[in-house]
Amino acid sequence: MNMNLFLWVAVALFAGLMFTRVFKVMHLNFPDVTAFLIAGLLIGPFFLGRLGIAGVGFGSFEELAQVSILNDAALGFIAFSIGSEFKLSELQHTGKAATVIGILQALTACVFVDVILFVMHLILGPEILPVSVVITMGAIATATAPAATLMVVRQYKADGPLTRLLLPIVALDDAVGLVVFSVSFGMARAMQGGNLDMISIALNPFLEIIASLILGSFLGFVMSKLEKLFYSNSNRLSMTISFVLMTIALSYLEIPLGSATISFSSLLVCMMLGTVFCNMSDFSDDIMKRAEKWTAPLNATFFVLSGAGLDLGVFSNWQYVLIGAFYIVFRSLGKYCGARESSRLMKCDSNVVKYLGITLLPQAGVALGMCNQAAVLGGSEASLIRNITLFGVLIYELVGPLLTRNALMKAGEIKPTPVEKTDRNRFSTKA
Repeated sequence: MNMNLFLWVAVALFAGLMFTRVFKVMHLNFPDVTAFLIAGLLIGPFFLGRLGIAGVGFGSFEELAQVSILNDAALGFIAFSIGSEFKLSELQHTGKAATVIGILQALTACVFVDVILFVMHLILGPEILPVSVVITMGAIATATAPAATLMVVRQYKADGPLTRLLLPIVALDDAVGLVVFSVSFGMARAMQGGNLDMISIALNPFLEIIASLILGSFLGFVMSKLEKLFYSNSNRLSMTISFVLMTIALSYLEIPLGSATISFSSLLVCMMLGTVFCNMSDFSDDIMKRAEKWTAPLNATFFVLSGAGLDLGVFSNWQYVLIGAFYIVFRSLGKYCGARESSRLMKCDSNVVKYLGITLLPQAGVALGMCNQAAVLGGSEASLIRNITLFGVLIYELVGPLLTRNALMKAGEIKPTPVEKTDRNRFSTKA
């Protein structure tokens, strides 16, 4: 089993890296994230995995689950990196705008999806699309994938007003989504036949957010003090890695508190760890650059495994495809319109108003986490929520990174590489 574990990880990383070369040879100017995801699909259970040959692909989703610990670790380091974007010196300029836009665009996406799915509920009937599913999917629509966005920003070294506003919004989006989902899902469970439990609807998500911020702040404070004991950047990097892994582990804790439960969001805890560390440490910039290089293969493996985990079985039912298509279209409209109008309200740069909404479309890990929580509904409702979410993740993860890259490029925050400049000159000469 240990041999299989290492072999699966090696195959995933190798396949992802090779597909980036394939894209280059074919002159497909896609982000690396897209190459990793397509490589994952290829070695997943629906393609090479069907061959049942060890070292060629994943034969089942159960095999994928055995390496899921890598996904948890990757998301922790991604959240830690995003937390470093919350520097007080920069938040003085973008903090208010990021907060307002982050909240309004998430709520707008939720409303858009709720409205269209409720109309479909009236057309298709409650036996096909129950109201509980409508409310839950509206909440899931709020979530944005921080991993894909950060990967694109790093690969192309994007920088400018849009990028500096985008990363805090993506981080804040998870906190907003957590609250909206907890309230909406509590109402969905009540509609299914249970009692309206205000503790699960309001108190538990509030405690989770507060507890996550407190734990992350404490660990960030301790880490910033302990880092001063070392003079070698290599040792400081090792200390940073150990703290991020410890933070991920502690986020699994659940503490009973009367009738309520204190739980933690690993994304929020790790983001707060990065925020406090980068605001208290004088050498955090160097550590973050070193950590970025160290985690590059981990992130690549994460996206390949994410691609392998995309379930193509959602296309087997035309009703799932129809509902999923409306979900994708109206969530996209909600994100775009919400970001455009709220950024206009905050008097942001014209490029931010025009392109911010496009960069908020990717959706993956957080949405799937919400989907897994919704499994307690059971029966056809849980199955419908899972399939709609998987359909959305499949489309958004394959198309979202490319749209994000194009939006950042049109905003002038991604500079063409020498190869791109050469290609453009060649094409213009031929024309």
